[in-house]
Amino acid sequence: MESRAFSSFCLIVTVLVLFPIPISGQVLPDPPGSTQPVRLTSPRIAPLPEAQWTDEHRALVAKYGPEVRVGNAFRTMLNVPELVEGVMPFWIYITADTTLSARHRELLILRTAWLNQNVYVWADHAAVARTAGLGAADLHRIAEGPDADGWDPFEATVLRLADELFRNSSVRDDTWSDLEERYDLYNMVDAIMTVNEFTVLSLLFNSMGVQPDSLATARFPSDVPYRIRVGAKEPPLSEARVAPLEGSGIRVGRTFRRHPRVAESRPGQSGYVNRVSPLTPYFRELLILRIGWDNQAVYEWAKHVGSVGRAREHGLEPEMIAAGPDAPGWDAFEVAHLHAADEMYRDGIVSESTWNELSERYDSREMMSVLMTVANYRLVSMALNAFGVQPQPTDELFPVVPRP
Repeated sequence: MESRAFSSFCLIVTVLVLFPIPISGQVLPDPPGSTQPVRLTSPRIAPLPEAQWTDEHRALVAKYGPEVRVGNAFRTMLNVPELVEGVMPFWIYITADTTLSARHRELLILRTAWLNQNVYVWADHAAVARTAGLGAADLHRIAEGPDADGWDPFEATVLRLADELFRNSSVRDDTWSDLEERYDLYNMVDAIMTVNEFTVLSLLFNSMGVQPDSLATARFPSDVPYRIRVGAKEPPLSEARVAPLEGSGIRVGRTFRRHPRVAESRPGQSGYVNRVSPLTPYFRELLILRIGWDNQAVYEWAKHVGSVGRAREHGLEPEMIAAGPDAPGWDAFEVAHLHAADEMYRDGIVSESTWNELSERYDSREMMSVLMTVANYRLVSMALNAFGVQPQPTDELFPVVPRP
C-alpha cells in the first residue's frame, strides 16, 4: 500500500491477543490468523465415487488428469463439473506455467497452506517442493515463517509476501520494493496470484473437509506454534502499482491484461460465480460485498454496489452489509451468508453452525457455490488491494458505519 510508513513496529498475532480493527470509525471482523483454523477430520462433501461418474465426469478427468493428480480434492470438485472447468485452468497455470522459479513457487504455496492450516495442499506440495530443492528442514522453516533462522533475505521476503496478503489483504511498500529488486512485473503478478489462488483452494478444501489422499506421506508441521508476524497494515493506495492498460473495459480487467497469461487463465473462477452458479443474484452480491468489505477492497465494493453487481437493484442495502450480521433487519438465512463470508475471511473455514444453517436450504452444489463465491472474491480483493486498482471519481465508496 502507498508509502505512508506511519509505523515500523511489527504486530505479533496470536490466538490470544487480537482485537477488531476500527478503520475510519468502522469495525471489521478480526483479521485472518485471529484463531488457528479448525481442521475437519471427515468430509462435509464427499469425493464423487468413480461408480457415479458420468461421461461428463470422465471427460474432465481425461482433460485435466494429465496435469493434476485426481485425488480427493479433484474428486470433490467433480460434484459440480462446471466448478472444475472454472477452477482448473488457473490452478494449472499457477502450479506449472508461471514465471516464478519452482523453488519460489513452492515456498509461496506451502506458506499459504500453513497460514490456512490446509493439510491437503501441504501434503500435495511437500513432495513437489522436494523436487525443487527444498529439504525437510526447509519445509519445517516454511511453517516457522520468514523470521526463521537460515533464510536467504530475498526468500524471507517472498515468504513475508504470503503473510502480508493473508493477514492484511495487501502488500506493504517495503515488501513490494524489496521484491522489485529481483522480480519484473510478470514475476510480481505471479507471486501475488500464487498466494491468492492457494488461498482460494485452501478455503474451499478446509470448508468442504477435503481429507489428505491415502498415499500422502508428508506430515503437516503441527509442532510449529500458530502465530503470524507482519508489519502494520498501511493506508490504502491512492495510485496504482500496476497501471491498467489503456483502452475500453473496467480497470480490473485492464490491470490483469498487463500479464496476458494471467488474464487468459484466470476468468473461469469469476465466470463460475457470476454466470454459472445457482445462487440468486441477491445472495451472490451479498457474499461478494461482505468479503470485499472484510478485505477493505474499495474497488470491489464500488463495482458491486454499482455497475457490475448493481446491489440495490437486487434489493440489497450496502450500508447493512457493511454493518454486518448484527445489523437489524436481516433474517436468519441472510445472517448465515454474512457469517460464512466473515468466517472464511477470519477463520479460513465455515463454522459447523453456519454450515448447518445454510445446508438446511442449500444442496451440495449451492453450498460449494457459496464457498467459491467467497473464496474467489477474497482472491480478487487481495489482488485489487496489492495492485492498487483505483475506483473512478463517480464510484460509490465505503459507507461510514458507526462502531457499535
